[in-house]
Amino acid sequence: MPGLLIRWFILTLAILAAAYVLDGIEVAGFFSAFLAAAMLGILNAFFRPILLILTLPVNILSLGLFTFVINALMLMMASGVIGGFSVHGFWPAVLGSLIISLVSWGLTSLVSDRGRIEVISLHRRGGRWE
Repeated sequence: MPGLLIRWFILTLAILAAAYVLDGIEVAGFFSAFLAAAMLGILNAFFRPILLILTLPVNILSLGLFTFVINALMLMMASGVIGGFSVHGFWPAVLGSLIISLVSWGLTSLVSDRGRIEVISLHRRGGRWE
């Protein structure tokens, strides 16, 4: 459970980072970003798998790049529901989803399921990495 809360907080930080970098995404405050992260989590849990299956041929032909379009649609849907969080246009949504994905991936890779921050350190021994 602590891992879920930490990932939710990380997604909130990713949304704030996207709003800071892009002019087309606006967040009224931390609480709006927190609610937007919750809505994105709900939308990604319920609608994203269905959309990925329905758009599988297009996604295969685009070598997976159409997934960014799906992420942008999820971001625009979340902005339509949450007050204080707005996305102005399709291309800011695509760039915002890319920034959110990268920041979220980078930070959640450091958090375990138990909510602990873990770093893997590799050492070279005898020609191989351990």
